[in-house]
Amino acid sequence: KRAGEQGISISETKIDFASVMERVRRLRSEISKHDSAKKFRELGIDIFFGDARFTSPNMLMLENIRIPFKKAVIATGSGPVKPDTEGLADAGFLTNETVFSLTELPKRLAVIGGGPIGCELAQAFSRLGSKVTIIHRHSQLLPKDDFDAVEIVTTKFLSEDINILFDTNIRQVRLRGNEKVIRCEKNGEEISVSVDEILTGAGRQANVGGMDLERAGVEYSEKGIVVNDYLQTTNKNIYAAGDVCMRYKFTHAADQAARIVLRNALFRGRNRLSSILIPWCTYTDPEIAHVGISEREAERQGIKIDTFKKSFSEVDRGIVDGETDGFVKIHLREGSGKIIGATIVASHAGEMISQLTSAIVNKISLKNLGRVVYPYPTQAEAISHIIDTYNRTRLTERVKKMFNMWFSWQRK
Repeated sequence: KRAGEQGISISETKIDFASVMERVRRLRSEISKHDSAKKFRELGIDIFFGDARFTSPNMLMLENIRIPFKKAVIATGSGPVKPDTEGLADAGFLTNETVFSLTELPKRLAVIGGGPIGCELAQAFSRLGSKVTIIHRHSQLLPKDDFDAVEIVTTKFLSEDINILFDTNIRQVRLRGNEKVIRCEKNGEEISVSVDEILTGAGRQANVGGMDLERAGVEYSEKGIVVNDYLQTTNKNIYAAGDVCMRYKFTHAADQAARIVLRNALFRGRNRLSSILIPWCTYTDPEIAHVGISEREAERQGIKIDTFKKSFSEVDRGIVDGETDGFVKIHLREGSGKIIGATIVASHAGEMISQLTSAIVNKISLKNLGRVVYPYPTQAEAISHIIDTYNRTRLTERVKKMFNMWFSWQRK
């Protein structure tokens, strides 16, 4: 679709939706071997399939099999939030777990929720040819992300003809022939949206049901299992990891939590969840990647910061790639070079954020990060430009006078 920008003329772009989805399913199947039962059995792990329930603080029952334990970890994950909107269940809806089974493209698609899942799938289906409407109860997409970053993605969505209904609540869904009619309320007025399919992207909820956690002395709520900073539940011999107990519901966050549990449960470690810095990325185009503290969080916590921002419209590779809308934004603790947060908006922001994550984890100041040489031309050079800007702020009047004296002496 963007070939014309490169001077390439293509008369027609045809999308075979069934083939696209078949490829998705094939690749998912290929990736699944990394978590297959065969792999873990080859590692010497016993695997049982079935519904497990606690019968006491140190015993599990799997159908007719009793499984005693000294230590246990609950890692049951999460599932998509299913709104209890009147008529939605009867009309039928898709989630991020079922949408990949589609073999026919919905001509009109409503996406409920403007969080990461909703935004990623909305843009994907729009580009595949669906007429997409996002129904979002907030005034901003991706409410947890940087406002400047979200503004760029929102503008991109609107330019791609994605309809966004902000500050809108769904009141009812009903079937009318072969279409689904969504009755909404926006600013006190009633509006309706007619579509062929509805996709819910309203977040994830912890899978805590059906395990008889009470018998094990494990406290939980609808938000998930209660754990301390060592990922111990209210039963000191039972731990939890991943979406079932954590605020950040990301695969990479669950992986790090599992490592903490292994160290603490099996090797008497004292590793804390709070000591881990979790970056995240929303896979829209452009991507939004973030790590550490944001401007809003800093203001809420009363932390004073210095913020440096570089647009890709000022970076040669960004200009050449035709990706001038994005930026790199770095937050420093006020009056220091200590990096405490960053946001990147770019086509591969998720790849770029790791450098700043590493700097925060290893306590590398922005000044010392300036020793890194960046290949030219790359979008990552934006970080180098920010470092140059920061270094210029360190040039105080006193230092300027010293430099002037030095250069005056050198000229003699």
